[in-house]
Amino acid sequence: MSLNVTDLEKQSLEAHVDLCAVRYEQMDRRLTSIESKVENIHIDMQAGQQSMTKVIIGASGTIVAGLLSTIIVILMNF
Repeated sequence: MSLNVTDLEKQSLEAHVDLCAVRYEQMDRRLTSIESKVENIHIDMQAGQQSMTKVIIGASGTIVAGLLSTIIVILMNF
């Protein structure tokens, strides 16, 4: 990453301070944008996890019901 240091900035502390303020403002906007995107990803992951949990519970219930019905059929045939 290269630093964009102008000749004016090298000679004037005020110019350097002003340019640093602009740079920090740009960095703050970028970080805010990144934080927002990460938050959206987090929300999407939570929704996906909840959906996956529902699928696993449903599949487990189906398997248990199938096994119970198989056991009942076997017991009734004795």
